[in-house]
Amino acid sequence: MNIKRIIKHLSISQATLRRAFPRDALNNIERAIAEAEQTHAGQIRFAVEHALDLSPLLRGQTARERAIEVFSNLHVWDTEHNNGVLIYLLLADHDVEIVADRGVHGKLGQAVWEQVCQEMEAAFRRGNFEQGVIAGVRGVGAHLAQHYPQVGVDKINELPDQAVML
Repeated sequence: MNIKRIIKHLSISQATLRRAFPRDALNNIERAIAEAEQTHAGQIRFAVEHALDLSPLLRGQTARERAIEVFSNLHVWDTEHNNGVLIYLLLADHDVEIVADRGVHGKLGQAVWEQVCQEMEAAFRRGNFEQGVIAGVRGVGAHLAQHYPQVGVDKINELPDQAVML
């Protein structure tokens, strides 16, 4: 049990989350997702959580484990071509996790996502949350465009573009 992490999570509030991601920032992120999805056949979701609840903290839940839960809860796995990608930010830890559906993950692998996460985390350390997320969306979008090019003009947006604040 990491007492320092528990205290950090318990001290971060929803207000901190709203300051880091005001409505305008969320709107800009949503626009970036919509724009990126015009260049490929994949699906991108962004979710941000201010902190974990006490029970998961006591169990030692990692940001990766939580991201996988959120991936499932938001049905990012439920796309026709298994090409959904979740960008998850756990604000208290400044930890970004990218969880990709099996189709995407099989083509790209974890190393690609780690690079995108590291670039986002560097922006977060500078306090640039909105810019970091938008850069991450564009990075994910570029990889999806390479492996899931836009085919035809009748693309269906299978997942909402709205940012999710947990």
